Amino acid sequence: MRAQEITFLKLVQGEKQFQVPLYQRTYSWTRKQLERLWDDLIDLVEQQLDGASPASHFLGSVVLAPGQLQAGGMQRWLVVDGQQRLTTIMLALTALRDHIRDSTAEGSARTADRIHRQYLVNEFLEGDEHFRLLPTQADRASFGACIHNSPRSGGADNIGAAYRFFRGVLADGQDQYGEGWTTAVELALRDLLSIVEITAERGDNVYRIFESINNTGVGLSQSDLLRNYVFMLLPGRGERVYEQLWLPMQQQLGPKNLELLVWLDLVVRGESKTKQTDIYRVQQQRLEPLAGNEEALEKEIGELARRAELLRRILDPALEPHDELRRQLRHLASWGGRIHYPIALHLLDLVDSGRAEADEATEALGYVEGFLVRRMLCQASTQSLNRLFMSMPGDMESDRPAAEAVRRYLSSRRRGWPTDAEVTEGIRSKPFYWNGQAQQRAYVLQRLEESYGSAEPVDFNRAKLTVEHVLPQRPAQAWLDVLAEDSDDGQTPQELHDLLVHTLGNLTLSAENSKLSNHPFQRKQQILEASALRMNQEIAATPRWGRNEILERADNLASRAVALWAGPEGEQRAGSEEWAGWADLRAALIAMPTGTWTTYGDIAELIGSHPVPVGNFLATKAGVHGAYRVLTAAGRVSGAFRWPNDEYGGNPLTLLHAEGVPFDASGKARSSHRLTAEDLASLLGKEVPEVGTSSSTSESASASRTVEARAARFTELLRANQPDAADAILAFLRSWEELAPGCHLDYGKATETSCFLMLSKESASRAAAIWPFTLYPVFGTVEVVFQYMRSRPPFDDSGLRQDFMARLNGVPGIELAEAKLELRPSFPLEVLATRSEDIVSIMAWFVQQVTAYEPPDGHGQIAL
Repeated sequence: MRAQEITFLKLVQGEKQFQVPLYQRTYSWTRKQLERLWDDLIDLVEQQLDGASPASHFLGSVVLAPGQLQAGGMQRWLVVDGQQRLTTIMLALTALRDHIRDSTAEGSARTADRIHRQYLVNEFLEGDEHFRLLPTQADRASFGACIHNSPRSGGADNIGAAYRFFRGVLADGQDQYGEGWTTAVELALRDLLSIVEITAERGDNVYRIFESINNTGVGLSQSDLLRNYVFMLLPGRGERVYEQLWLPMQQQLGPKNLELLVWLDLVVRGESKTKQTDIYRVQQQRLEPLAGNEEALEKEIGELARRAELLRRILDPALEPHDELRRQLRHLASWGGRIHYPIALHLLDLVDSGRAEADEATEALGYVEGFLVRRMLCQASTQSLNRLFMSMPGDMESDRPAAEAVRRYLSSRRRGWPTDAEVTEGIRSKPFYWNGQAQQRAYVLQRLEESYGSAEPVDFNRAKLTVEHVLPQRPAQAWLDVLAEDSDDGQTPQELHDLLVHTLGNLTLSAENSKLSNHPFQRKQQILEASALRMNQEIAATPRWGRNEILERADNLASRAVALWAGPEGEQRAGSEEWAGWADLRAALIAMPTGTWTTYGDIAELIGSHPVPVGNFLATKAGVHGAYRVLTAAGRVSGAFRWPNDEYGGNPLTLLHAEGVPFDASGKARSSHRLTAEDLASLLGKEVPEVGTSSSTSESASASRTVEARAARFTELLRANQPDAADAILAFLRSWEELAPGCHLDYGKATETSCFLMLSKESASRAAAIWPFTLYPVFGTVEVVFQYMRSRPPFDDSGLRQDFMARLNGVPGIELAEAKLELRPSFPLEVLATRSEDIVSIMAWFVQQVTAYEPPDGHGQIAL
C-alpha cells in the first residue's frame, strides 16, 4: 500500500477509470454536505480573485484498489473509500461545464468541451469505459444523463440534486463576482483541493484498510489539541496557569463553546479565513514564536480567558452589566444563530479595553440587527453572510468610531442592506412565512407587537404564541368569495389568495390556533378581539379581510419595521440595478428537477411579484435557464410565450416531452408533475415550516394530555370533513400502531391538526425518528414526505425511496411523480380507506427496511 497527497487533476489524468463497486451505497450527499464543500471552495476562489495565492484545502482521502486492465490500456481502479467526494467533484465540474456552455462569453463552447474531455470522460473509449467515474449501478443512469448533458440531467435523486445545486451556486457566483469567476472555480477544483490517494497493491486486504481509516474512535477536539500544546510549553507555570485561567474557562464555557472561543479569538485577530477544523494549526503557528517564554504564554492564556468572559455575555446576555447593551445582545440572541458572534466579540473587546463606549457598541449591534432583519424581510440570500461577518473585525475602518465603522461597512453596495422602500415592498409582497427560520419569524412579529408600547406588555416567554395566518392557508368558499371581490381581471380568487396568504400583512401571533381554525373572518374577529396583543385587536377592528386590508396592514407594519431596524447609509439605489426578485426566479428554475413544470402564479408567489410581470420578464430576457418550464395554471404553454432572440427555437413542448413531463390527451401537463411555490421554496433550501415532531416517553403528563387533545381534534376534523371514509382511515391508523414496536402516531399543532405515522427505533433520539406519511383531514390528502426521509437512514438512499414510490404507485388512486423524490407529493386521503390492505402491506415493508438497517460505522454517519 502506498499513500501520496495529490490534486484532483493529478488523480484523474491519464487513461483511467474509477469504478464504485456495486455493493457500495448510492451517492448520499445532501445539501448540507454540498454547502460545506462549496463554502470551502468559495474561500479558495475569493483568494484568487483578490490576487492572493491560496493554500490548498484538504478534502480527504480516496482509497483505491487496482481492477482489471481494460482494452486499450485503460487502468480501472475500484473506489473502496471516498466515492462521495469523488462523485461530488465530478458533478461540480459537470455543472461548471454546462454553466460555461450556456454563457455568451467568447470561447465558452471551446472551454466547456475541454472540461468535458479533460476531467469527465475517456475521450476515445465507448460504453461504460467512456466515463472517467463509473458510479454504482443504481446511480449510473442519473450520472450518465448529467455527463452527457441530456434532457434528463438534474433529476430528483441525490445525483441530480447535487448537479442542480452546483448549477445554482455557479449562476449566483457569476452575478456576484463577474469576470474571472469560472476560471477561478475550475482552478480551485482541479489544483487546490488536496486529496490523499491511498493505493492498495494487488493482494492487499482493502477492507481492512477501509476499517482502519474509518474506525478511529473519539478524536481530540481542536481546543484539546491546543491545550495540550500550550501546557507542554509551560513546564514551570503550567499547574498554576491551568488552575487559575484554563480550568475556570473550560468549566464555564464547556467543550463546544471553548472550541468556539479559540476559533473566535483567531477571527477577531484578523484570521477570518480560518476554518474550525484548522484552529489548532493556526493557533500553534501564532504561539510557536513564544516557545521558551512562559511569561508571554501566560499572558496569551490570560487574554483568552478575558475573551471567554466576553463570549459568556454573548451567550447569556443577562451577564452584561450595561442595560442598553444587554438589551441589544438579548435581541440578537433571540434572533438566533451565531453569525453575529465575531463582530459582537470584537465590539465587546473594544469596550472592555477602553477603546469604545458601551453606547457605541449598542448602536453598532443595532446596525447588525437591522442589516439581518431587513435582509430577511426582503428575502435576500443568506449565502456568504458567514464569511461577511467573519471578515468584519479585520476589514472595518479602525480609525472611525465603532458604530460608524459598522454602518459604513454594511452599507457597501455589494452587502445588500435593504432601504426603507425595499423593506416596504418586501413586506407587501414577499412570502414572509417561508423566509428565515421559525425563531426569526416569531421574533420579528414579537418586536412589531412590542412597538405598540402597550401599558401591560405580553410576557412572550410564557405566552406560547405561534405564527398564524388570518386568511387561512386552505380557505373555505366564504373566504374565496371575499377575495373574488378584490381579484383583478383574469385573476382567480385562489391565485390572489396564493399571492397574499404568506405575506407579513396576513400573519400574526396567537395562542388560539385551534380556535382560529378555518373559520370565517367574523368568527376570527371574536377570538382576536379578546387577545392581549394590540396587533390582533387591530385586525379584529377591521370590518373585512381581503386584499386591501392585508396590504394596508402590511404598510402599517412596514412603517414600524423601518423605525425599529436601522437601514444603510445613503438610501438611494442605482436605477439600473435589476430587481432582486429576478435572481430568485432564475434560481428557482435552475433548482427544478428535470421532468417538472410550474406556473407563472407559483413563481410570482415565490418571489413576491405578479404573474403578468413574471411572464413579461421571461418573454424579454434572454438566457433564462428553464423558461419553457413555466406554464399557465391549466398546464399549457402560454400563447404569449416567446423565445427571446430565438436562442432555442422550436416548440417548448418538445423540450418538456424530452425531459419527461407527461401530458394528457388534451395537451395539458399532468398536475402530478407540477411544482408549487412551496415546492420551489423547499428546493431553494428555504425553511418551509415543517409541522409536528415525534413524541417521546419522557414527556410530562400535561404534554401527554396535549397529544391526546390533538388526537381528539384530528378525529373530530376527520369525521367532519371525510365522513364516509373516517372509520376506515382510523382503522388504518390502528393497523400502523400494531405493525411493530416503535410505530406510533403524533399530531401537528397547526390550525388543521395533521397526523404523522411515526417510527422510532429503540433508544433512538427524537431527531432520528422517521415518518412516511402526514395526513391532512380537512384538505383530504396524504403527503409522502420524501423531503424529510432523504436525510434519515436508510431512506437517504435514493434507490430505496424510488422503490417505496414504485410500491405506492402500484396502488390504484396513487400517482406520485418520480421528479418529486426530494419533495412531499400527495395522494387523496380516501385511498387509505379504499385500499387500506394494500397500503398496510407497503407500510410493513417500510418498517422492515428501517428496523433492519444498521449504520456501516455504527454511528449513522454518511459514508464517504
